[in-house]
Amino acid sequence: MLPRWMGNMTLLSRITLVRNQLEGPIPVELCNLFYVSFLDLSHNNLNGSIPSCFDWYEIRHIHLHQNRLTGPITSAFKGCSNLVTLDLRDNYLTGNIPDWISNISSLSILLLRANYLQGKIPFQICLLEKLTLLDLSNNNFSGQIPHCLGNITFERHFVGDYPFMSKTFSRIFHSKMDAYWEYDVSLPPVDVLQVEFTTKNIILSYKGDILNYMSGIDLSYNKLEGEIPPELGDLSNIYALNLSFNKLKGPVPTQFSKLNQIESLDLSNNNLEGIIPPQLIELNFLAVFNVAHNNFWGTTPERKAQFGTFDENSYEGNPLLCGPPLQKACTKIQPPSIIPTDDKGDEACGFMDLGVFYISFAVSYTIMLLGVLVILYINPHWRRTWFNFVEVCISTFYYFVVINTRKLELCSFVF
Repeated sequence: MLPRWMGNMTLLSRITLVRNQLEGPIPVELCNLFYVSFLDLSHNNLNGSIPSCFDWYEIRHIHLHQNRLTGPITSAFKGCSNLVTLDLRDNYLTGNIPDWISNISSLSILLLRANYLQGKIPFQICLLEKLTLLDLSNNNFSGQIPHCLGNITFERHFVGDYPFMSKTFSRIFHSKMDAYWEYDVSLPPVDVLQVEFTTKNIILSYKGDILNYMSGIDLSYNKLEGEIPPELGDLSNIYALNLSFNKLKGPVPTQFSKLNQIESLDLSNNNLEGIIPPQLIELNFLAVFNVAHNNFWGTTPERKAQFGTFDENSYEGNPLLCGPPLQKACTKIQPPSIIPTDDKGDEACGFMDLGVFYISFAVSYTIMLLGVLVILYINPHWRRTWFNFVEVCISTFYYFVVINTRKLELCSFVF
């Protein structure tokens, strides 16, 4: 377990205890370490809730991924106004993303993958102007994708260049010795800051200067619904966009043709429909493209530039899609939206299955007959009235038949 006496090491500026067998809760005494700027306790067996450290003004990077942390995020990190990286992937966190997330204006990397978070994606995330990596995949988020995500520029912010500790604290007063001394507490970030992000269907590790260039959004494996906001097409600086395995519907926005830097675009396993915008062939850096298992129809995009490299796996699971690289050749067919209209029109004109008609008629007639017999059996008065009615009907029919028959015989005799 992490010892509680670590909270007495007040000048500690970096804690890196990665890939050990640490267990138990994170001691709340760590909140006393006011000068900590880098905390990495990832790949352990830590459990319990995350303590709320409101006085961690110097903290820049927090890595707690792949532990067994539980409970909601609540007020944890609410006071970490200078936070740049927050990595809580692969835990058992529950609840919603708190609204105070917008107060961390310096946040550039937010990784919450593989938890049990739920609710809607709050619009407060759109206020994080320095955001470059957003991973909310493998959770239970629902509702629509916020349109305001298109307002984030995803520009380069030199994430790896943040010092681990401000040099304003480089002069320390020692009370017992009654003297000052100076030392450099800013540690180089090279090979220390490292994050993982899924792009091109592979989990890649980014560190060093390359981290300053990477940007992406991963919202896959959730319960998001509604249409894809066209505003996402304004993310011209983004390199990866993954919206797969949701319940999204509607067309692919033609504005996606403005994603000039995109290298990986995954829209598979949704309920998207319509034609695949032919304008997407203008994406010259696209290396991975996947729209499999949707409801697209029509022809596949023209096999030019990058689209000439995509195989059948990029389009499979769309029965009404045709054209290369699919084996199904295109013919002149009507859009699927017209077919149901014709069927409804036939029914409106009186066309129906005769077998169904005969069966329903026989069942209805039998039920009506049994209902009449039951009523007559229960009520003697109605039974007598019914038999009198039947006797009158028989007498009238007999009189009508006999009299008319005799009249016809008389007439034939006269003639």
